Amino acid sequence: MELKVSTRSHAGHAILTVVGEIDLYTAPRLQAEFARLLEAGPDRVVIDMSGVEFCDSTGMNVLLSALKRMRERGGVLEVASPRPAVRKILQVTGLDSVFTVHDTVPPTYLTPDHPN
Repeated sequence: MELKVSTRSHAGHAILTVVGEIDLYTAPRLQAEFARLLEAGPDRVVIDMSGVEFCDSTGMNVLLSALKRMRERGGVLEVASPRPAVRKILQVTGLDSVFTVHDTVPPTYLTPDHPN
Protein backbone atom coordinates (compact mmCIF):
# COMPACT_ATOMS: atom_id res chain seq x y z
CA MET A 1 0.00 0.00 0.00
CA GLU A 2 1.22 3.49 -0.83
CA LEU A 3 2.13 5.86 1.98
CA LYS A 4 0.75 9.38 1.79
CA VAL A 5 2.30 12.11 3.91
CA SER A 6 1.15 15.72 4.12
CA THR A 7 2.09 18.64 6.33
CA ARG A 8 0.21 21.64 7.68
CA SER A 9 2.06 24.34 9.57
CA HIS A 10 0.94 27.36 11.56
CA ALA A 11 2.76 29.58 14.07
CA GLY A 12 5.64 27.20 14.80
CA HIS A 13 3.40 24.14 15.02
CA ALA A 14 3.11 21.45 12.37
CA ILE A 15 0.83 18.49 11.82
CA LEU A 16 2.33 15.66 9.80
CA THR A 17 -0.57 13.52 8.55
CA VAL A 18 0.30 9.97 7.55
CA VAL A 19 -2.02 7.62 5.65
CA GLY A 20 -1.27 4.03 4.70
CA GLU A 21 1.22 1.49 5.98
CA ILE A 22 4.65 2.33 7.39
CA ASP A 23 7.08 -0.49 6.72
CA LEU A 24 10.52 -1.20 5.28
CA TYR A 25 9.43 -0.01 1.83
CA THR A 26 7.47 3.11 2.79
CA ALA A 27 9.43 4.36 5.82
CA PRO A 28 11.96 6.30 3.67
CA ARG A 29 9.07 8.45 2.37
CA LEU A 30 8.11 9.38 5.95
CA GLN A 31 11.74 10.00 6.87
CA ALA A 32 12.23 12.28 3.86
CA GLU A 33 9.09 14.28 4.64
CA PHE A 34 10.16 14.71 8.25
CA ALA A 35 13.62 15.90 7.18
CA ARG A 36 11.97 18.46 4.88
CA LEU A 37 9.68 19.57 7.70
CA LEU A 38 12.64 20.08 10.06
CA GLU A 39 14.13 22.57 7.61
CA ALA A 40 11.09 24.80 8.28
CA GLY A 41 12.04 24.74 11.98
CA PRO A 42 8.75 24.08 13.82
CA ASP A 43 8.88 24.02 17.64
CA ARG A 44 6.20 21.35 17.92
CA VAL A 45 5.19 18.56 15.57
CA VAL A 46 2.20 16.24 15.91
CA ILE A 47 2.19 13.12 13.76
CA ASP A 48 -1.47 12.38 12.98
CA MET A 49 -1.56 8.60 12.62
CA SER A 50 -5.33 8.22 12.30
CA GLY A 51 -4.85 6.94 8.74
CA VAL A 52 -2.03 4.49 9.52
CA GLU A 53 -3.24 0.90 9.32
CA PHE A 54 0.10 -0.77 10.03
CA CYS A 55 3.50 0.27 11.34
CA ASP A 56 6.41 -2.15 11.70
CA SER A 57 9.71 -1.76 13.53
CA THR A 58 11.19 0.21 10.64
CA GLY A 59 8.40 2.77 10.99
CA MET A 60 8.86 2.94 14.75
CA ASN A 61 12.57 3.59 14.22
CA VAL A 62 11.72 6.50 11.89
CA LEU A 63 9.47 7.95 14.60
CA LEU A 64 12.18 7.51 17.25
CA SER A 65 14.75 9.17 15.01
CA ALA A 66 12.34 12.07 14.41
CA LEU A 67 11.76 12.40 18.16
CA LYS A 68 15.51 12.47 18.81
CA ARG A 69 16.08 15.13 16.16
CA MET A 70 13.27 17.30 17.52
CA ARG A 71 14.57 17.01 21.10
CA GLU A 72 18.10 17.90 19.96
CA ARG A 73 16.64 21.14 18.59
CA GLY A 74 14.66 21.80 21.77
CA GLY A 75 11.41 20.88 20.05
CA VAL A 76 8.54 18.54 20.82
CA LEU A 77 7.21 15.63 18.77
CA GLU A 78 3.90 13.99 19.65
CA VAL A 79 1.81 11.18 18.21
CA ALA A 80 -1.94 11.61 17.74
CA SER A 81 -4.85 9.34 16.88
CA PRO A 82 -3.09 5.99 16.55
CA ARG A 83 -5.43 3.20 15.45
CA PRO A 84 -5.70 0.18 17.79
CA ALA A 85 -3.06 -1.86 15.92
CA VAL A 86 -0.53 0.98 16.05
CA ARG A 87 -1.40 1.80 19.67
CA LYS A 88 -0.76 -1.85 20.57
CA ILE A 89 2.70 -1.71 18.95
CA LEU A 90 3.46 1.44 20.94
CA GLN A 91 2.35 -0.31 24.15
CA VAL A 92 4.13 -3.63 23.51
CA THR A 93 7.41 -1.87 22.70
CA GLY A 94 7.08 0.58 25.59
CA LEU A 95 7.16 3.51 23.18
CA ASP A 96 3.87 4.80 24.56
CA SER A 97 5.94 5.99 27.52
CA VAL A 98 8.58 7.58 25.25
CA PHE A 99 6.15 9.51 23.05
CA THR A 100 3.36 11.77 24.19
CA VAL A 101 0.36 10.01 22.64
CA HIS A 102 -2.94 11.85 22.15
CA ASP A 103 -6.29 10.25 21.27
CA THR A 104 -6.89 13.08 18.79
CA VAL A 105 -4.88 15.95 17.34
CA PRO A 106 -4.65 18.53 20.18
CA PRO A 107 -6.96 21.54 19.58
CA THR A 108 -4.01 23.94 19.89
CA TYR A 109 -2.77 22.55 16.56
CA LEU A 110 -6.03 23.19 14.78
CA THR A 111 -6.52 26.63 13.31
CA PRO A 112 -9.54 28.13 11.52
CA ASP A 113 -7.75 27.97 8.18
CA HIS A 114 -6.46 24.43 8.87
CA PRO A 115 -9.28 22.40 10.44
CA ASN A 116 -8.71 18.76 11.22
